[in-house]
Amino acid sequence: MSNPAQRIATLRDELHAHAYRYYVLDAPSIPDADYDRLYRELEALEAAHPELITSDSPTQRVGAPPDTAFAPIQHRLPMLSLANAFNEQEVRDFDRRARERTDVASLRYVVEPKMDGLAVSLTYENGRLVQAATRGDGRTGEDVTANVRTIRRVPLRLQGEAPTLVEIRGEIYLPLEGFHAMNRRLEAEGAKTFVNPRNAAAGALRQLDPAMTAQRPLDLVCYALGAMESGELPETHAEVLEQLRSWGLPVSDLNTVVDSVDGCLARYQQLQTQRPELPYEIDGVVYKVDSLALRAELGQVARAPRWAIAHKFPAEEASTRLLDVEFQVGRTGALTPVARLEPVFVGGVTVSNATLHNMDEIERKDVRIGDRVVVRRAGDVIPEVARVLPDARDDDVRPVQAPDQCPVCGSAAVRAEGEAVVRCSGGLVCSAQREAALRHFVSRRAMDVDGLGDKLIQQLVANGRVQSPADLFTLTAEELAGLDRMGAKSAANLVAALERARETELARLIFALGIREVGEVTAAALAAAFGDLDPLMQAEEADLLAVPDVGPIVARHVRSFFDQPDNRRVIEALRERGVRWPAVEPPEDTGQAQPLAGKTFVVTGALDGLSRDEAKARIQQAGGKVTSSVSKKTDYLVAGADPGSKLEKARSLGVAIIDQAELEALLTGG
Repeated sequence: MSNPAQRIATLRDELHAHAYRYYVLDAPSIPDADYDRLYRELEALEAAHPELITSDSPTQRVGAPPDTAFAPIQHRLPMLSLANAFNEQEVRDFDRRARERTDVASLRYVVEPKMDGLAVSLTYENGRLVQAATRGDGRTGEDVTANVRTIRRVPLRLQGEAPTLVEIRGEIYLPLEGFHAMNRRLEAEGAKTFVNPRNAAAGALRQLDPAMTAQRPLDLVCYALGAMESGELPETHAEVLEQLRSWGLPVSDLNTVVDSVDGCLARYQQLQTQRPELPYEIDGVVYKVDSLALRAELGQVARAPRWAIAHKFPAEEASTRLLDVEFQVGRTGALTPVARLEPVFVGGVTVSNATLHNMDEIERKDVRIGDRVVVRRAGDVIPEVARVLPDARDDDVRPVQAPDQCPVCGSAAVRAEGEAVVRCSGGLVCSAQREAALRHFVSRRAMDVDGLGDKLIQQLVANGRVQSPADLFTLTAEELAGLDRMGAKSAANLVAALERARETELARLIFALGIREVGEVTAAALAAAFGDLDPLMQAEEADLLAVPDVGPIVARHVRSFFDQPDNRRVIEALRERGVRWPAVEPPEDTGQAQPLAGKTFVVTGALDGLSRDEAKARIQQAGGKVTSSVSKKTDYLVAGADPGSKLEKARSLGVAIIDQAELEALLTGG
């Protein structure tokens, strides 16, 4: 052969095209024997000319050496999780909020089946697959490139004109036929079988040896774009899905575009009816706003978008006997009743424990020890006792009694008036609360102390060495090295991690303190509003209520936390032991009241040299409040170029309409 490189390129192009027709279009154009002949010819040529082998060659799907670890991969754009809806009203509430925020009468949605698999992000550079990562925590996943390359439906090279770089988001799953065949084979070999397809898919994707992954019939469905460099972004999600399909990526044939929330719910019923006949498992549907422009306007909350929601199918249920009820002590001192059950197989797993939530739920459902109960498990949600089967009740059942004392420390267990939860009053003297509080304090989104795991915290609490978070910063490498599973190097690394954690941020510290109902978003809002910890500690409930995202319940919890002498002593001890945080810059103090205090604004249209986010920040710094929709409570509508329907609504409600120059005048007190 005169030109091996040219023949190799031709064979690769032919094999890619045939693989696309076979695996994606399900319309093979040649017999399997002909495909195998071309494949063997390519193998022989590459063996004779190894310098011509490229990573996107069809022969390179399998054969990478087994890995010993999965390297972390930072997603260019976060892989957001979805909020869940479990009934029609929650879906309608989601739609109403989205319409109010975008000020439109009806929203167009794309309805997609919610595949029960493992989310992945595929990165293509100049059309070639260069990286695959799991979702992980949404920002950082694990590098599973070698394993993903073994999946036949994952194209190693995109078709047509591809962007310089593009992230493709999808779900890797195991079809039911392949799952059952694999389990039959494992059973015949005397090996352990898999409980459900999702677990089997996750296990296959995290095999250290890609050749093992290749033995499992994994599949892929793609549903979104991540980051993209070059190329033109479509205007709608439906067009995004068509773009993915044109690149040779598998997209679900069940995706449907509907014109309203009623269309969403009708499609949900159709897919629920169709579910038992599908060749793969789905556990619900996903509704996504079709317009990408409206998505940008809706934004996101914490780690979930406001423009999409997962509508879960009814949970799987099974009945069993309630043997006993025990109470577990949580981080906030809440005593949570846990049902001890006769083991029952439900939702793909064997369940022997289930939550009973709180005493109000126990009383409402009239749960008694010895009852026959229905256990429900929805996806990865913690199993719960859904209801009692009263017709199966025996005479020897007995009521559930809330304990008078904490089962861990013996302190009084109290139930405040109007609350459903019984709480331990022991605070930091209760080791159960102490361990949970410490785990939260050192967690990645709090103080981020790497290397301080559950087992080590248990030892430090059990031997009395750590009574509060402040004690962590007095630990030495020498004493840590003497603990179980700790060597000199691990101890030194942990001390170094604690040293790094001394320099933190105010929002992280507030979150790390574990104040009831104060999550990351609320902690950030409190930090921005008060600027430092001392003003926050002294704030009255009325001051707290003025902070966005803080309502009466959160305000009471914050005030109650800082009223406790033990908590103040811990904070003082943290300071004494070198924990520092820079103050958050407050709005400039001119000695006068903030010019926009008490005023509510809506910003619409394009402003000159100022993004909406920048305009929002400046209004808030001047004491104003910014909302996304016009109402009777709106004081000003700031209208830029192409303002849209919000302008008409403001006129109809008599809201003052100002331009950018007038906003600047208000910001400067003019």
